[in-house]
Amino acid sequence: MPVGSNQQRATATVGVALIDGTPLVREGLSALIARTPGLRWIGAADSAALGMRLCERLRPDVVLVDAALDPRGSLCHLLAPKPDLGVVLLVDDARRTTQYVANALTAGVRGVILRSTQPSQLLAAIQSVHRDGRYLDAALAPVLAAPVPAQQNGALRQAGAPRQTLSRREHQVLQLIADGLENQAIANVLFVSVETVRTHVKSILRKLATRDRTHAVAVAFRSGVLVVDPPPVPGTRTAQD
Repeated sequence: MPVGSNQQRATATVGVALIDGTPLVREGLSALIARTPGLRWIGAADSAALGMRLCERLRPDVVLVDAALDPRGSLCHLLAPKPDLGVVLLVDDARRTTQYVANALTAGVRGVILRSTQPSQLLAAIQSVHRDGRYLDAALAPVLAAPVPAQQNGALRQAGAPRQTLSRREHQVLQLIADGLENQAIANVLFVSVETVRTHVKSILRKLATRDRTHAVAVAFRSGVLVVDPPPVPGTRTAQD
């Protein structure tokens, strides 16, 4: 990609919309986005049906969805596949479950964050989803670490599916991905080339049978490949590159 394209994307204004049933949340987010450089308020809807119409008509870059308005995940399944739309799910305590979060990630939701999060973290989630295509609230790691209950609709239970074992280096790369590092930063930490990191990422996705980095992290927590508060990844060169 030309350098100009990277610079243009980095400085582009990100259009943000909200689907939430609470007037105070809608007003508060509108004010927060309006005063944040690089973000542009698109609008808000107070129901799933109006939210769908808003996204189709105004085409935001990122849409925040209150999980309370999507208890069965139907809205996420309709919005998440849109290639130019990053869906961020705002999860409350009632839906802070392994099954709900796992289903949302499987549907293609690019970000999951607690509804009670701080404004600065919400802004970071919006920017990360637009820039990197993913964001996972670290506070949800214990949820993802829990086993996924058997699906009632016949869907495959990912946590029980056999997978190939990750190498030590692949596990290190996966841990750094879970910590939010991009390929260049991972390469710097492990003293390897970016191309080597890309090769490891491809291998991780293949072994875990996942479609992208966010999905790989979610599956890794659910299946026990990654655990909450693991020991730090050593930043020294090893022979296993």
